[in-house]
Amino acid sequence: MEEYNKIIESLSIRFIKARHTNVIQSVTVENFYDVENTIFLVHKGVLKFGKDKEEVNAGEVLFVPGGKMASITYGSGKAISLSNDDFLNNKEKYLESVKGYSQEEETRDNFSYITFEAKVFDTVNFFASLDIPPFVMKDPMMGALIQDIVVEHFSGKLGRDRIVKLETDRLVVQAIRYIIQHNLYVEQLATNSNYFKDPRLIDIFAYIKDNLGDDLSNKILANVANVSEDYVGQYFKMLTGINPQDYIEYQRMEKAVNLLRTSKKSIREIGKDVGYKDTAYFCRRFKMMFGIPAGKMRRRESLINV
Repeated sequence: MEEYNKIIESLSIRFIKARHTNVIQSVTVENFYDVENTIFLVHKGVLKFGKDKEEVNAGEVLFVPGGKMASITYGSGKAISLSNDDFLNNKEKYLESVKGYSQEEETRDNFSYITFEAKVFDTVNFFASLDIPPFVMKDPMMGALIQDIVVEHFSGKLGRDRIVKLETDRLVVQAIRYIIQHNLYVEQLATNSNYFKDPRLIDIFAYIKDNLGDDLSNKILANVANVSEDYVGQYFKMLTGINPQDYIEYQRMEKAVNLLRTSKKSIREIGKDVGYKDTAYFCRRFKMMFGIPAGKMRRRESLINV
């Protein structure tokens, strides 16, 4: 248990957004994807997820780890099936975000959601590193925290951002408690608690984060970890389950998404900032990973998070 406490203490948690959403028309998004973690709370109706369309009912919580592609159905009626790209282009036809929330007044299927970042040593996405699928949590405390965060986020009250930050911290800790208390993903947690103790690996993670626009070949990583170039790839994969170049591409694309959402830089500039000298190649890899062109990701804030 002490190892898990150390991981929790090392987490840098950042609130991204909160929304309450009414379902106008039931819709299935076949390849929902986000780099951040998303937690949905169903108030009325259902959400469904995965290839088996597992249901998430009123009062239940669906956790979708960042970096995990999933099929998600919003609403309990007959659903229209769309790609993520088509959904983003027509979001307002299917979902309506509202600032106020009163469950008693709602007549349509509706849900709230929070997105957040949780990184170990401000470097590694904790839930993505577990490599776990979306899953349901039947936890009234999680539901209450999500409702509180949504209400506070739109309150405009003094100290709102501080309260949202504190409650998002609690939300993440409660999610980890739930996973441990219900013996979920025990092997993944045990693996993570081991490799997060390895100082050489932490050095590699930190170096990658700080140098995404530069050369990150295995030769460079070997020098950082003070191991041989032939061994560094094997060493990294042994501890994390993925090879270093796949991890680097994910980190580059994550940073690209953040820049697309928060800056006015051109696609070319962003590609260069995250280590892609060839803009066309960057755009191809981006669409392959996220299912939509980089330019459309710019519209994501207004389309998926209205």
